[in-house]
Amino acid sequence: MANQKPKKGNQINIELKDDVAEGIYSNLAIISHSNTEFVVDFVRIVPNMPKAKVKSRIILTPFHAKKLMKALGENIKKFENQFGNIEGTEGSSNLPPMNFNTPSAKA
Repeated sequence: MANQKPKKGNQINIELKDDVAEGIYSNLAIISHSNTEFVVDFVRIVPNMPKAKVKSRIILTPFHAKKLMKALGENIKKFENQFGNIEGTEGSSNLPPMNFNTPSAKA
């Protein structure tokens, strides 16, 4: 995608490259922090694989981590207003489900 001329005012010109626009699938996020930053590792767990891989790592300042939390909360409310409650989130453990309901491999 080509760069565009900056616009006046408080607008920011953001470039989204094609390979980044495709996105990376993640079904687990691990969050850790220090006194100066939050680290979010996005992990993909695959059925019948003994090792999960970190697919992306995002490092945020505490200020931006809190802004992200607020933005996610607002977007989840909008999503649930449009599509209904997201099931399985009430009282669930912090661990992802390890049963993918896939049959065992047989040779």
